Amino acid sequence: MLLAEKVVLVAGVGPGLGQAVAVRAAQAGADVVLAARTESYLAEVAGKVTAAGRQALAVPTDLTDDDSSAALVRAAIDEFGRVDALVNNAFVMPPMRSLGKVDLDDLRSSFDVNVLAALRLTRLLTPALVASAGAVVMVNSAVLRHSRRPFGPYKLAKAGLLAVAQNLAGELGPKGVRVNSVAPGWIWADSLRMWFDYQAAEREVPARQIYDEIAATTDLRRLPLPDEVADAVLFLASELARGITGQCLDVNCGEFHH
Repeated sequence: MLLAEKVVLVAGVGPGLGQAVAVRAAQAGADVVLAARTESYLAEVAGKVTAAGRQALAVPTDLTDDDSSAALVRAAIDEFGRVDALVNNAFVMPPMRSLGKVDLDDLRSSFDVNVLAALRLTRLLTPALVASAGAVVMVNSAVLRHSRRPFGPYKLAKAGLLAVAQNLAGELGPKGVRVNSVAPGWIWADSLRMWFDYQAAEREVPARQIYDEIAATTDLRRLPLPDEVADAVLFLASELARGITGQCLDVNCGEFHH
């Protein structure tokens, strides 16, 4: 199995990609540490991990807080004795306004979650990752590949996260730790379905028409599923990617070429 007997920490376990990464990691043989703010949701995902035959540790965590993040790391090490891979998936949607008008305090707030939380947790876990010759995967976005309005604040945050990943790759590589990124485009999950339903209602067209219009911009004429993005994340976390670091892998069904 791809991650047999490994320990994967997923930071930012939400209903879409975070859950998919956790469950697919368990299916690949890993025990999983789950971190997010919402305890009830963590329990739900933990149940799916155990149903896949692996151990789950759910730790309610404020990833923007030093003490809470440090407690997460201690809990993971106390429970499993090691961490082999860290997946930084915490995300809050930045304000969708032009850079010329966006409130700078709102930008700072989004940076706390989208950039600094990943850096904080990676720094805290570095000793464990060095000990296991482990890997870090940052979940980025296809917003890196365009400059459309009003995505400026979103791109600013994700460009910052990419810079964190690339520089950490250089800093941690000599210690045996790999750091990579995955940049998904659209992810066909419940939140996107609701957005397409809303757009369809506004335009008075079938929701399928919205999907087809977006899918037509991709080479594969469809949108990636959460499991497909999760598999790319876990590939980079695994020994199959042992010669890869400092890279960003696009998963967008061919919407952008990079």
